[in-house]
Amino acid sequence: MNLLPKSHKEFSEKDYWNKFFKKRGNKAFEWYGEYLELCTHLHKYIKKSDTILIPGCGNSSLSADLHDIGYPHITNIDVSEIVIKQMKAVNSHRTSMKFLYMDALNMTFENDEFNVVLDKGTLDALMPDDSEETNERINKYFNEIKRVLKISGRFVCITLLQSHILSKLVEFFCDRTWMFRVVRCHEAEEKNAENGAGMTLPVFVVVATKFKEMPKLIIEVCMAGDKMQRLETVDELKSCVKSAQDAAFITNGLAKTSLDGDDEVSLDLMLPGEEIPRYTLYIVDQKKSQAINKYAVFIVPQGRESEWLFGTPAGRRQLQDSARFGRLVVAVLRRGHLFHSLDAVKDELTSSAKMLAPNGFTGQIPFLSLGSDVGRRVKVHQGSSKVSGEFVVEDVDVEGAPFRRLVFLDNQFLVQSEARLKTVKRKNKSKQVVDFGHVTVYHAFMCVGVQLSRRRRVAVLGLGGGSLCMFLKRCFAELTVTAVELDPAMLEVARNYFECEVDDRLQVQIKDGLDFLNEEADAGAEYSAVLFDMDSKDSSLGLSCPPRHFLGDDVLARVQALLGDDGHFILNLVCRDTSLYDTILSTLKQHFRHLLVVKLYEEVNEIVFATNTRPYSTDTLEQAARDLNNTARETHLVKIKCVDLKDFMQSVTIIS
Repeated sequence: MNLLPKSHKEFSEKDYWNKFFKKRGNKAFEWYGEYLELCTHLHKYIKKSDTILIPGCGNSSLSADLHDIGYPHITNIDVSEIVIKQMKAVNSHRTSMKFLYMDALNMTFENDEFNVVLDKGTLDALMPDDSEETNERINKYFNEIKRVLKISGRFVCITLLQSHILSKLVEFFCDRTWMFRVVRCHEAEEKNAENGAGMTLPVFVVVATKFKEMPKLIIEVCMAGDKMQRLETVDELKSCVKSAQDAAFITNGLAKTSLDGDDEVSLDLMLPGEEIPRYTLYIVDQKKSQAINKYAVFIVPQGRESEWLFGTPAGRRQLQDSARFGRLVVAVLRRGHLFHSLDAVKDELTSSAKMLAPNGFTGQIPFLSLGSDVGRRVKVHQGSSKVSGEFVVEDVDVEGAPFRRLVFLDNQFLVQSEARLKTVKRKNKSKQVVDFGHVTVYHAFMCVGVQLSRRRRVAVLGLGGGSLCMFLKRCFAELTVTAVELDPAMLEVARNYFECEVDDRLQVQIKDGLDFLNEEADAGAEYSAVLFDMDSKDSSLGLSCPPRHFLGDDVLARVQALLGDDGHFILNLVCRDTSLYDTILSTLKQHFRHLLVVKLYEEVNEIVFATNTRPYSTDTLEQAARDLNNTARETHLVKIKCVDLKDFMQSVTIIS
């Protein structure tokens, strides 16, 4: 039996409701949640001594539930004679409650008769669109509400707040004679989701409180938790509501369908009044035949979000495949916020996790993580520069070890520079210092390329925190390193927070890398290796490292001239555009006879070696990696190794 209207306009028609209630009989129909889901909000705005009017009561049990817990002064009206007769019979023992056949657009009550007008879905039924006819009807309804409410009385409206309804509400109730408040009712939404109620849309409680006149307009919202947010304009209010509705549209779609292929969806979760997301959620699905479990949420500890497994679509897909969940939500804790405990994070995410559950999922949602805490992220320094924008230096823990990282805030999931910290004792005092023997995997592979060269003079374009340059300086006693950095702020960061030592063996030139290459080539300078290790600020290309113009013919010709016939060009390459990637390799082949690529496992980076001297071979590469480890041990930079020989050799592909 189909009880839903054929057309949305029928919601406002009397005949529809009479037919509806005849079909329903005495069975209550709750459009936007029952008393248990609404009571937390209703009790805040309705006192037990209040005289309450419920227009369009239908056969909802809400008034009976309120009566039974101590709200005796309730008057219910409805345009359907049938439902009023039904409700009088059902509630005959509730003698203090009234049920009256009356049109809410033309009420016969006296002025200032009620403390509260409680509307649960009536406004939505009366206003299916914003046509002229509908607007005239709502004008009558709102004028009647204004008339029957006492000063300090409240119009409490439970609604889905479609845009035309919100516009009409603010037109009537957003002036200095009303305080206007919008609260999201998550409890009703969750109940609807549990019941499998089709589209689970955001449910709002609007509270308009009547005053004589206030000094200023008061608009407040609460989209999560209990904290009210004061807004300045109606446009801000509309933006808050639309944001919640847009997110619900996505979660509804995800609840009913699965993502195809390698697709994933991401959502930012914000605290009211905050501009920085508190969480980012990534939703990934896999085929049901491959899944053992239906659904889980994986919480990424602070400081681990940039790792390949959590920070890339391919990594998150592998994480899901390993866990074998049909749907996995990967929750990233964003910087700029305080997270007290893993349990507190779970509590905060529970509501959103329920909304993202796949169709048919029941029971408790499993929350997974790497350990029993939320990790550590301590801001050491935050700054800004004209070149790099906002950046932060922070200390994090990775698998029990402390690390210091440099992150540019316009690309928060990419670590620009990293150094491991170690504790040393000086004069009976412990102090954390930079461990220069630790370099990232891709920096270690770049150092193998330097080992292949004559190791007299190298140029590194891109200083960052200086970790790569300091390792080269400490490892190779005969080597002189020239670092080129466009941003003078990075030199200060490297010195002050990463212990970078600038001297005659490590020189830093603050200039554009293109200018450096041109000047050095024109001067006839010669380098045994040139390393590109700089990021791109252009997010429109699928190339994160280096900037696109550093891989043009003219620039590579300059690099070729600086290297002579026996130097090595070593490139840190991050390119997600396959056609662009092929173009880059083709251009490199035009300038260098011999080429190899080191594709890092579980990393977005690739390291490219290029030279015009002897061809690369597995024997020479393996020996270079062994020699690098030996040298690093002899100089006390590492105890065992800086390059995993097996990983390196398995990652190498000799192209030409």
